[in-house]
Amino acid sequence: MDIIMIRHGESQANVDRVFGTFDTPLSKRGIEQIRTTRYNLEEYGFSKVYYSPFTRTKETLHYLGLKGIEEPRIQEYDFGIFSGLTYKEIESRYPKEYEEWIEKPNSYIIPKGESLEIVYRRVVDFLEEIVQQGEDTILVTHAGVIRLALCWIFDDIDNFFRFKIENGSISTIAIEDNYKFIKKVNHTPRLR
Repeated sequence: MDIIMIRHGESQANVDRVFGTFDTPLSKRGIEQIRTTRYNLEEYGFSKVYYSPFTRTKETLHYLGLKGIEEPRIQEYDFGIFSGLTYKEIESRYPKEYEEWIEKPNSYIIPKGESLEIVYRRVVDFLEEIVQQGEDTILVTHAGVIRLALCWIFDDIDNFFRFKIENGSISTIAIEDNYKFIKKVNHTPRLR
């Protein structure tokens, strides 16, 4: 079975280079990326679709022409007090919290937010549930979630910073005979 993960198109938060918020919409470029991704989806088979409950993923689902099931376990990392801020703004406004976050990127719980380890546990919980269903499945989600799903292949969260996931790209992991592996990372839309 395949788990086909689509990162939302470029969002306004991506353009502004800030840590994502719940309600940031797709940019015009993001909409175009997803229209092309839709074309590329023709080469994939799937039975189910799940999507993150954020505005940018809901819009991505719409432009993909799909209907799905909202799933909060695949929503982006909750950046808490860092949401909507750039790295420089975080360092300036929250120097103590910023330093702890940089020193312990996996375990530090951002005030009013989550740690990477918390997000990893919820993502893995959902992935293992999908595996039990045994059907090819699409997830319309976020870069952080896709990176954590790739970490799950290795059973090692420390690989998180070794992946970069492009907007509108398709990454696929497969499970065969209880063996999980990466099939594709960053399959980017080809133009028609």
